[in-house]
Amino acid sequence: LAGIIIACLLIRRWRKTRHEERTDQDWKAELGPRRFAYKDLRRATHGFHEMQLLGKGGFGQVYRGVLASSGIDIAVKRVSSDSRQGLTEFTAEIIILGRIRHRNLVRLVGYCRHKDELLLVYEYMPNGSLDSYLHAQTSSHVTLSWPQRLHIIKGVASGLLYLHEDWEQVVLHRDIKASNILLDGEMNGRLGDFGLARLHDHGADAHTTHVAGTRGYLAPELTRFGKATKATDVYAFGAFILEVTCGRRSVGLNVRGELLVLVQWVRNTWASCSGLIVDTVDPRLDDFVTNEAELVLKLGLLCSHPLPAARPGMRLVMHYLDGDLPLPEFSPGYLNITDVDQVLDEVPPSVSNTITGLSGGR
Repeated sequence: LAGIIIACLLIRRWRKTRHEERTDQDWKAELGPRRFAYKDLRRATHGFHEMQLLGKGGFGQVYRGVLASSGIDIAVKRVSSDSRQGLTEFTAEIIILGRIRHRNLVRLVGYCRHKDELLLVYEYMPNGSLDSYLHAQTSSHVTLSWPQRLHIIKGVASGLLYLHEDWEQVVLHRDIKASNILLDGEMNGRLGDFGLARLHDHGADAHTTHVAGTRGYLAPELTRFGKATKATDVYAFGAFILEVTCGRRSVGLNVRGELLVLVQWVRNTWASCSGLIVDTVDPRLDDFVTNEAELVLKLGLLCSHPLPAARPGMRLVMHYLDGDLPLPEFSPGYLNITDVDQVLDEVPPSVSNTITGLSGGR
C-alpha cells in the first residue's frame, strides 16, 4: 500500500512538472522573455536582502540586483502566488510586456517561477519613480525642472499612444499614475506596472467589467459602470499630467484638512473670477514657460473631461503637445460643472457642446 501511495505521489509530481514546463515553453515560444533560475535571482539580489529593496507595490516587493553572468543591473519584483489576483497580474505582465518594445515603456527582461513564488525581472531604472520626485518629503530628490516635466509628459503620452493605437492589439493600462512612471538614466519617463492591463483587438470593445485603478485617476463612468476603455486611460493620463504640472497628488487634503481632488481644484481655480490656470503650477518651479504650462494644464482638464466623448484620443493628444494643432476652446458650461457624476445622468446642451472637433485620433 505504501508503495502505491508513493507511486501516485511521484506521478502527480511528474505531471505537475510537465504541465509547468509546457506552460513555460508556450510562453517562450510566443513571447520570448527569458526564464531565470531562482538561485540566480537570489544571488543577484543578495538573497533578497532588505538593503536591496527599491520599493513595495500593490502586489509585490521590488529589489535591485546585478546578474552575475553579465553584470547587468536589474529590478526584480517578487510576487506571492497565494492569491489569484497575484497570479493574474503576474501573467498579464508577461503576456503584454514580454512582447512590447517601446522607448517609453519599461522592458520586461524575464521571469521566474519557484514553488509559491513568482518573480518578474525588469531593466533597472536608476532614477526610480517619478512619484518620489514630485512628492518626496526629504531633500534627497531634486525638484524637477519644467523642461524635464514636459519631456516626461510627452514620453508617457508617446508610450500610451503606442499601447492604444500602434501595437498589434489595443492595450488598456488601467493604472496610469506618477508612481507607475519610472525614470531611466536620462530622465526619460517609462510607463510600467502592467499588472492591471488588458488586451483586446482593434475595433473591438474592451471586456473588462470590474473597477481597477487608483482613486483620483478613475473616470466617473468607470466607477459607475465598471467598463475600462481607451477613454478611461485618457482620463487617468489627464489627472497624471495635472499632477506633474501642479506637484500635487491627484487626491489629497487642503490646509483645512478637507478632501481635495486635483482635477476639480484646477478647474475651480481657473473658473474663479480672479484665477489664472497657471496659478496652479507647482510653486517650487521658479522658472517655467507660461504658454507651455497653460497648454499642459488645459490639456489635462480636456483629457479628464467628465464626458468620455469629449476626451481626445492619444494621437490627438500628441498633436496638441507637439504644437501641431491648437487646443479647442472651453465653454463656460465646462467650468461650471460641480458634480461630474451628475453629468452622466443628465447632460445639458452647454456641456455636451463644450468641446468640438475631437473625433480625430480616437
